[in-house]
Formats: sequence, structure tokens, C-alpha cells
Amino acid sequence: MRSFTLPNEEMVESPSNQSMLNQTSESSDHKGNTHFMRKIPQGAEASNILVGEVDFLDKPLSGFVRLRNAAVMGDLTEVPVPTRFLFILLGPLGSHSSFHEIGRAMATLMSDEIFHEVAYRAKKREHLLAGIDEFLDAVTVLPPGEWDPTIRIEPPAAVPSQEIRKRPAEKEKKEEFDEEGEEQRLREESGLSRSGKLFGGLYNDVRRKVPWYWSDFKDALSLQCIASWIFLYFACLSPIITFGGLLSEATGKNMAAMESLVSGFVCGLGYGFFSGQPLTILGSTGPVLVFETIVYNFCQSHEWDYMSFRFWIGTWIAIILIILVAIDASALVCYITRFTEENFATLIAFIFIYKAVENTLLIGEKYPINGGTTYDCVCTPPVTSNSSIIEWAKYDKIRCDALNGTLIGVDCDKPEAANIFLMSIILFLGTFTMSIVLKDFKNALFFPSATRQFISDFSVIIAIFSMSFLDYAVNVQTPKLEVPHEFKPTLESRSWIIPPFSKNPPWTIFLAIFPAMLGTILIFMDQQITAVIINRKENKLNKGCGYHLDLFILAILIQICSIMGLPWFVAATVLSINHVNSLKQESECAAPGEKPQFLGVREQRVTHIMIFLTIGGSVLLTPLLCHIPMPVLFGVFLYMGVASLKGLQFFDRILIMFMPVKYQPDYMFLRQVPIKRVHLFTLIQLGCLIVLWLIKSFSQTSILFPLMLVIMIGIRKALDFVFTRRELKILDDIMPELTKRQADDLHRLEHGEVTIYRRIINFCVSDSSTDRFEKN
Repeated sequence: MRSFTLPNEEMVESPSNQSMLNQTSESSDHKGNTHFMRKIPQGAEASNILVGEVDFLDKPLSGFVRLRNAAVMGDLTEVPVPTRFLFILLGPLGSHSSFHEIGRAMATLMSDEIFHEVAYRAKKREHLLAGIDEFLDAVTVLPPGEWDPTIRIEPPAAVPSQEIRKRPAEKEKKEEFDEEGEEQRLREESGLSRSGKLFGGLYNDVRRKVPWYWSDFKDALSLQCIASWIFLYFACLSPIITFGGLLSEATGKNMAAMESLVSGFVCGLGYGFFSGQPLTILGSTGPVLVFETIVYNFCQSHEWDYMSFRFWIGTWIAIILIILVAIDASALVCYITRFTEENFATLIAFIFIYKAVENTLLIGEKYPINGGTTYDCVCTPPVTSNSSIIEWAKYDKIRCDALNGTLIGVDCDKPEAANIFLMSIILFLGTFTMSIVLKDFKNALFFPSATRQFISDFSVIIAIFSMSFLDYAVNVQTPKLEVPHEFKPTLESRSWIIPPFSKNPPWTIFLAIFPAMLGTILIFMDQQITAVIINRKENKLNKGCGYHLDLFILAILIQICSIMGLPWFVAATVLSINHVNSLKQESECAAPGEKPQFLGVREQRVTHIMIFLTIGGSVLLTPLLCHIPMPVLFGVFLYMGVASLKGLQFFDRILIMFMPVKYQPDYMFLRQVPIKRVHLFTLIQLGCLIVLWLIKSFSQTSILFPLMLVIMIGIRKALDFVFTRRELKILDDIMPELTKRQADDLHRLEHGEVTIYRRIINFCVSDSSTDRFEKN
């Protein structure tokens, strides 16, 4: 007998309702690629396709074997996966090429979700033939000459659902979809339906979140959370200190950087431990600063004590917010659609980008490249030296001091301005570019996947430390982060407890209700719009929302801040979006070449708690933080602004307006809505964005910004008269793109393709009810 080899082709599959066999002892001796096992899901089993030539056969002989129990067959498979199916094809000499193609076709067949389920349940030969018949009806054939077989075809970003092929004949008629009932169900799951009881929504939020409380700490055991914590720490620290500086000027130093740090510590810990959605990051906002400025100027004009009057404003805000919690006012959030929330998110992202660039350019105004005057500082030799002044004039300050020279000139006490702005530009753009490149490094072709994921998670941190080291090595006197050195109130005449009754008249207690109502609208809209963005369905959050609980905790924190004389913190949109983005998870069980699937967000409380715990301890870290250049942090702001635009449908539609039709991506809304109607909707939304930008840009009108957000909801309602209900459902819907596209593909299959899966049902369903082919 002539010896021969059997070329092996294998396919790994994961059948439903199959338990993985315990193969520990066999796996330990396996010589295959054990690292590849991480890519294979739990419970996977293998199919081995064996083809070959022998000299004792005159015609082909084949066999299809299904084992009763899967077993590891030594090194037959590349990885120690138990084998369930064997396909053997033997034939006479000279037929190897055709047999090899048959083996490839069989491997493709076994990789089909429908056929391998039929193979698991088949009881005779006809069942397999019916499965092959159904597969051939559903397969797509590429004619020769229309494509190059040497070119690799990229796998789809999302594998279309095969449920339509599983559907038996009696279920082909689709039931009428109750759209209003589905929306009501989603509102109830999100806690956005009225309970009809006082504090009923708060009670439901607490009941929904308590079972997850322990897991909120346990799920944080990951390097990804450490990277998110350090990244968001720097991202939150600089705005808090900057806001403190602006607040110091606006309130006569009654509140400044130290009060902002303490407020971040108090609010961050309280919100992190007890809120309903700890992925939301609290921070300072522009409208709050404008509100504080107006109240301070009003008190100065009437010679009232600002902090005491502010105490009562904060108290009334807390009372009003608690009343809103009691009557389930957060249920009104359901009227905030994608139209409003994406306008708000895009505006805040643009503000981050604009402020990052503006603050960097301001460095150029303070330290111009060509100031019009010569830098007057020359190094001269010591008295005891015989060298000439010309020889010593070439030394810089550091070299001159090292040689005991003397610096002479009016600018010697100032840094050399020419290099400061140029170095700031390098640090600014370097931090942004490095953060962007390293964040996408997980999709690179270098290093193992674990290393790529680590670099991606710590991308911003690597950028911060790299650029800070570059600044230290070059030794250019760029502006540095300034952190308070002592833990005490900025204004020495005040304490950490504000007296509620000072020199103000008693009736000012009730007068404070009116500014408190405006402050309540401001805080309610900022908080709830950000919460809606974080709780988007496409983020795939599993632990539920907590709109009522969040508002209740925020009311308590505002009261504490009012008592201690601290700034009020509310949900910060861009920081919260970047917090969510830094905790996104993707599948590791992806075949080579297949794009990882988005699994959801690592929902936990620890990163929020650690961010603000570290912010509270920043006073102790001053010797380290004072070496971080401000242009580096401005680069982080630019990165956060750009990163938060990713995934916004509004921003995608703006980009589409500048694309030729043939280059436009395959978005869901482009399939079902005429492109002119899409552009009209985008232009209306863009007009609203411009109005919001103008109102927020001027200090005289920025206090009206929250009211404009309420008007935005009315504008969205008025669009019902411009667009059809179907168009608005598609363009202004929070359903994730992937889900809608799969639903659209399913609809096309139902109306455009022949579904003959019922033939498999007819073959595989036996007379006994216990053997019925059940839908998975």
C-alpha cells in the first residue's frame, strides 16, 4: 500500500446548548497553538475535514461522522478543541486537486450557522442533503471575471442576522409591530415613566441599582480602569483649577482654585458612591460661572453678603430639585431626543476644541516669537577671569550660572520668549497626535494583542508623560500647571462653614427663590441631557439608568456645597463621554481578520471615586504636578473634543454634506430617507447649533442657555409639520445604527429573497414532540 498524507482543514464552531468537555489533561500535552485558544469562545467544538488519495480505490468514498460526545484527538486539530464532526473523503490517484476543493467547500458549509445546527440534529442522510440544499439557495455566487480571487475580501463590519433562515413557514407572516407599546416599554425600563406615587421614580431607581452595587466595585478589577482613572484625573484637574481662577475673579476670591478642588472631592466621592449612573463625570460649566457672576454683582450693588445670599439660593435649588424628584419630573427627559442631545453634545465638543486652540494661541500673545525688541540679557565673565566679554556672550543662562558668570540686562529675570510659544505648539500638537495614534494602536499589526490593548488603554497617559519629559529635557520655560499649596480657604476672612444669617435682611431668604428657579433650570438641563447621552442605547449599558436617583444625590451635594461655600458641580458632557469611551469593551474571540465586536461599557464606580479622590489629594502632589506643561493639557482637551464627536450622527451628517454620493458611507438613514431631506434636517439642526453657540459666547446672554435648550425641544416638535413621522423616526431616533441596519437587512430578505428553511423543519421534525426542532 502506498503511504499518503491527509491534508487537514478545520472549522471551529460554537453550538448552542452544548457544554464544553473537561479536557484539561489533554490540553496540557497538546503541541498546537495554545495562544489562539483565547480567540475561541467557551464551548467551541471542531469539525475535521480529511481528504486524500489511495491506490486501492477506483471511485471516491466519503463519510460524514458525528460523535456522540466530543473528544480531543491529539494533534489532529491545531488547537486543543474537542472534535464533534469528521468528514473523510478518499479517492483514486490523480484527484487530489478536486478533492481539496471539495474539502474547502465542506469546511465552508460547516462554518454556516444554519447548516451546522442541522448537522447537530440530523437523523439521516436526507436531513443533511436538505441542509445543503438550503445553503445553496442562500449562498451568493460571484461570476468568474468579476473579481480577483487573489485579493482578500474584507469581512463585513456586522454579520447579518440568520434568523430569517430559521423561521418556519407558519411564522413567515410578520406580526404587526406595536411601536407605541415598544417605546413605552423602553421608557419604563429606563425609569422615564411616571410611577404615580411620591418618590416612586426614586424608589424604582434604588431598587434597580442595589442588586448591582457590589458588582460596581468588583467589575473595576482591570487595567483598563486604571488607565481611565489616570486619564480622566488629568482631564478633570486642569478645568477645575482653570474654573477656580475665573471664579476667583468673578466672586472677589470668595471661591477660587482651592474651593474648586474641595468641591470636586466632596461632589465626586458623594456622586461616585451613591449615584444611579456613576459613569457621569461631574464638573464646572460656563453657565454656572455666569450665574455666580450675576449673583455676586447683584449682592455688591446692594451691599449684601454674597456667600450668605448664595447659601439660600443653593438651599432653594436643593428643595426644588427634591420636589422635582418627588413628582417624577425626570420622566420629561423622554422628550429630549437625538436632535436636542446631539446639538448639545456637539456644541460642548466644539467649545473644548475652540478653547484648547485659543488657550494655546494666548501663550503666543504672552510670549511672542518676534516681539519687536531684542532679548536684553548677556552673560559676562567673572571679575577674576581673563576672558573677553565676546567669548562669554555665547553662553545661555544655565551655562553662564554653571561657570559663575554674571547675567546683565533688563530681561534676565524673564524667560526667553521666542522659544516658549514654538515649544508650546510642539507639546500641544504632539500630545494630541500621540493620543489619537496610540488610541487606535489596538488595530495595528505590531506586537501581541494584549500589548496593543495596553498601549491603547494608556494612550493619553503615555502622551502626557512623553511630552512632559520632552519639555523637561529641552528645558524651555513653558507655562506649567499651578496647584494650590495649602489646604485653606482662599479668602482669609471666611471659613469652611457659611453663616446663613449675616448682615443681609431676613426677607432676602425668600427673595433667593427667584434666582434659585433659574439656577434649577440650568442645573436640571445640564444634568439630564448629559445623562441621556451617557445612557444611550448604543452604549449597551446593562445595569440600568438612575435619572431620579442622580438628581436626588445632586440636590444633596448642592446643599452641602452651599453650606461649605463651594462651587456647584453638575454633569460635564465631554468628560462623561470620554469616560464612557475609555471604558468600552470589544470582543477578544474574533477570528483572524474579523473586526472585534463592541460588547458594551465596563460599568463600575471605582474610576469615578478614584478620579475625585486623587483630585482632593492634588494639594499633596503639587511638587509633581507643577512640572506638567499647560500646552500638554490643552492637547488633551483637543483630543477629548475630537473623540467625543465620534459616533454623533449629527456630525456624520455634516460630513456627508461635503461628500460625493458614491463615497458616502452606508448609513441607515441614507437607505430610507432621500438625501435632500437628510440635508434639510441637518441644516435645521446646524442652524440651531449656531444659535446656541452665539448665545453661549456672549456673557450677557449665556445665562439664557438652559432656556434655549428647552426651546430646542419645541423646535424639534415643530419639525413634525416639516417631515413625515417615518423620516423623523429614522433621522431622530436613539436606536443604535447596527441594530437598525440589521433590521433593515432582515426586512429586505423577507421581501426580496426566497426562504426555504421550512424544508429543514420538515425533515428534522419527528413525529414525537420531544424531538421537535426548536428555534434557538
